[in-house]
Amino acid sequence: MRELSEIEKKTYDFIKDAGEIQTSNIHDNRMCGAVSSLKNMGLVEVFKKYTSYYRNRKKKFVKIK
Repeated sequence: MRELSEIEKKTYDFIKDAGEIQTSNIHDNRMCGAVSSLKNMGLVEVFKKYTSYYRNRKKKFVKIK
């Protein structure tokens, strides 16, 4: 496995501190791009879940595996 870049480390630590975070709440564009590379490395998991009881809409969330 390759070494993590600085922005990937920052993103990983941010998600780790948050526990589980909605992808739209990651405001830095570089961090949003780093999520996909972390997912490809198998370090994070992207999943969908319901955020409201009365809406049938799922939103994407990210958490550490």
